[in-house]
Amino acid sequence: MACDCHIHMVLDGFDWKTAIGRHAERPHEGFIRKTLETYRTLGFTYLRDGGDRWGVGKRARELAPEYGIRYRTPLSPLHKKGHYGGFIGLGWENFREYSALVAQNREKGADFIKIMISGLMDFDRFGVLTQEPLLPEEIRACIHIAHEEGMAVMAHANGARCVEAAAEAGVDSVEHGAYLDKGALEAMAAGNTVWVPTLSTIGNLRGKGRFRERDVAQILESAQENVAAFADMGGLLAPGTDAGAWAVPHGSLTEFRLLTEALGYDAENILKKGAAAIMERF
Repeated sequence: MACDCHIHMVLDGFDWKTAIGRHAERPHEGFIRKTLETYRTLGFTYLRDGGDRWGVGKRARELAPEYGIRYRTPLSPLHKKGHYGGFIGLGWENFREYSALVAQNREKGADFIKIMISGLMDFDRFGVLTQEPLLPEEIRACIHIAHEEGMAVMAHANGARCVEAAAEAGVDSVEHGAYLDKGALEAMAAGNTVWVPTLSTIGNLRGKGRFRERDVAQILESAQENVAAFADMGGLLAPGTDAGAWAVPHGSLTEFRLLTEALGYDAENILKKGAAAIMERF
């Protein structure tokens, strides 16, 4: 595919603290240019960033046309204080603060709004998330407020009820989406939500020795089964690596292979439809 619908230019796939430190004073243009050149060499023409609060994605968007790449960024992702996302985004405590951050990002030129509404997978324990998601009413409010500002919404979301609530509220894309069930998949399909499952963040962990191999394999198998089921429902799926996450370097090509394992012979056509929907909305 000629697109990656979920990357983090601020990160490098090895050590998140070192990567962020690289940009602490200002976006490191040398790193950004080298990374954009990697994508150009591989034939990528569209990149969608997951955001950061140091302006790295913003600078990448400014430079990307030189590399023949259309680049989209939410600027800073938004998270509720005390919940996942504080290492990379801006926090809010109440909806007045959240609304102000949405307006601030829009005024600064964000292409869309990124919200963090759940924790991560615990890769050592199948079925377990690192944190409880936001309440369904909070999820609905976050999406509604952003839409009222005329902004599409990308949601970092894991867990069936979390994703179901986001889909029913009209979220434009769901990122990751671990541990979904039929109800969540049906809600996404009915709501025309694009799912970016970022299988590379799981598959690339195999053989690394950092997590329990049995659990990593089980998490990947579950995710691929859900991807296949969603495609059978006519759901929209788009390729996104989460490049910059641990073991997912920029330019990683494993995502399409992992999605193809799940989708079979028609994977390319299925993913083209989802990617087109992402490019239209974001």
